[in-house]
This record gives sequence, C-alpha cells and structure tokens, in this order.
Amino acid sequence: MKVVHIITRLILGGAQENTLLTCEDQHRDYGDEVTLITGPAIGPEGTLIPRAKEAGFRLILMDNMRRSIRPDYEWYSYRELVSLLKDIKPELVHTHSSKAGILGRYAAAALNIPCIHTIHGASFHYGQSKLAYFTYKTLERWAGNKTAHFVSVCNAMSEQYIAAGVAPREKFSTVYSGFQVEPFINPPHSRETVRNELGIKEGDIIVGKIGRLFHLKGHDAILAAAKDVIRQAPKVRFLFVGDGILKETFRQQIREMKLEEHFIFTGLVPPDKIPELIHAMDFVVHTSQWEGLARVLPQALIAGKPVISYDIDGAKEVCIPEVTGILVQRNDIPHLVTSIVRLAQSPDLRKQWGETGRQKFAEIFKHETMTKQIREIYLNVLGTTVYKSSRK
Repeated sequence: MKVVHIITRLILGGAQENTLLTCEDQHRDYGDEVTLITGPAIGPEGTLIPRAKEAGFRLILMDNMRRSIRPDYEWYSYRELVSLLKDIKPELVHTHSSKAGILGRYAAAALNIPCIHTIHGASFHYGQSKLAYFTYKTLERWAGNKTAHFVSVCNAMSEQYIAAGVAPREKFSTVYSGFQVEPFINPPHSRETVRNELGIKEGDIIVGKIGRLFHLKGHDAILAAAKDVIRQAPKVRFLFVGDGILKETFRQQIREMKLEEHFIFTGLVPPDKIPELIHAMDFVVHTSQWEGLARVLPQALIAGKPVISYDIDGAKEVCIPEVTGILVQRNDIPHLVTSIVRLAQSPDLRKQWGETGRQKFAEIFKHETMTKQIREIYLNVLGTTVYKSSRK
C-alpha cells in the first residue's frame, strides 16, 4: 500500500508513539510505501523525530504545522498538505491528533483520497473553554463527513463521537493503542537496580505517576492527596516520571508541605526506560482529567502492577474495579486517598491484580496486533470505496 500518515507533532507521547509504531510496522513488516508528515516537536516533552528519521520510511517536516491555533498557519498547512498529497499520490491518508486530523482530512477530501482518522483522545473534552469545546465539536462534525472510517483507541472514544453526531456507529472501530509489550514483562534492568539508582530505600512503597507535568494531567490531585496518604502510610513515596512546564510549581508546593523526601522526579526519560521504571513501582496512579485511554494503564498491568485511575474515557476498559485496579471519580480526593492507602497496605492484592492484568492484556496491546487490525481496516475501506489503487 501507499499510505500517508499526518500528525501535528512527534513529541514523546502515547498518540505519537502509536503513530510511529504503525508506520514502522507497515514499512518493515508489510513493505508498504509509508510517508509520515508532521510539524516541529516544540516543547519540553522530548521528540521522536530522530527515531522516525532512522526508521526507513519517508519523513516530511512541515514548519507551519503547530499545536497552537494560528489561522495563518492553518491556511498555509492546509495548502502545503494538498500540494504534498498531489505529489505523493497515496492510496489512503491516515490522520492523527486534533489539528492534523482536521486539516489532513480536508486536504485528502480535496483530492478525493479516502482518509482514516484515529481518535487518540477527543478533540472536544473536559477542561476546555466553552468556545474551544464548541469549535472543535463543530469542526469534527464537518470533518466527519470527509472521513472514510474512524479508529478509536477505546470504545469510550467511539461512543463520545457518536453521541456528538460526528458520524454514525458503522464508521467506528476500536483498535487498542499497541506498544512493545516484551520490555514490560522482562525489563532490561532489575527492579532492585533501578530502585537503588533512584535512591529508594528498602520497604518504601513507590506510587508511580507517568505523564507530562502539564495542566489537566492530574499531578495536582496527587499533591492534594499526599499529606493524608503519608499520614496513614508513611512508607509511601511518589515517583513522577516526565517533565513539563509545571515542574517548578509542583516542587514549590511539595516544599511548602515539607514532603520533599516523599517525592522523586525523574525528569524527561526516553521511552525505553519506562518499562524498568514501572517495575520499580509498586502500583500506578493515573489522575488525568481527560485522555482517550492512557497507555500507562495497560503498560503497568502488563508489568504486573495494579492501577488506580480516574473513571474517565476508556480507563474502565482496562482498570477493572476489584479485578485489575480501582476506579475513582474525577476530583474525588478522599476516595483517591483511601485507594492509595489500601493498595499501599495490601501487597497480596497488588500481586493478584497485577498478575490478572498481565494475563488479560499482554496480547491485546501488542503493537503487531494493532497494526494488523489497522491494515485490515485499510483494506476494507479501499475495497468498499469507488477507488482505483493506481493513482495518476
């Protein structure tokens, strides 16, 4: 196949890793002619662009494709996308993320190229201003008419888009966001080695939080719960994996609470260090205010670690109450406290839920499984649209 993927930016993030793995698999395992178009990876979150450059498929960087909203940038990006697609002549376009998803679908439609769009997380979501929410919802409805099929990273994303009138149910398929599963089962370095490197003492209970130190990612909820947790479970230490604009704000809050000894910040780490860091944890807490299906949840479970998550979006599809973890209603800090304390004091429960999670999800979340399912969707779309594969 000749496929063009379009994503706004290649930072270190779940949607970006998902997209890059799909491109790598298509290029390597299926021999597809893959082109990946992306904007600059601006920000403190790190970049996947060096890895993409080494993958062997064509990578095109568009300077005008920025995450921030700028009508002039959007217009130039759209025109450049149309020009690029005219030259490449792909059989199919696959878009990812909000801005690239809308611009890419319009560009593909202008050239009558069928387009798949992956919903990694809803573009209209909790925490947005009313104007932003309405604008993105309206744009998604318009773009929905130009979308051959939607790939959702969880059932919850499909339901939200169907309820919003973006497209009918038959246009949606769920394909869970795959990753390299093996390192989460057998990490490159032992739990003891990593804990020693982090200065973790014997007997410490490590509660992990992985994500950008950014608004709506939920670190503030953990800070709000920390004092009560530590009062009841003094051996608890929180491990924040990631970097972002709120790092110093969080550090200042921790100093004011006099809890410096109970928090560890790793800063920005490469993706291949995540498996061993999760193995160094005792369980994972995910308190993001919105997210399609955070990859850290299945990653933790496949590593044998139970999870506590806000009951948002697709979390319940892997964080199964009293089976693999605990669901907490968004911003219910008292329940968050009791849940963390409960798991901190229950090593047998941690082991049981973690083992169950690994058994349930190791196969489902392999990236090879993801790419195979996505490619089957491509074939169905190309087989059911009035379209010839040899474009001229």
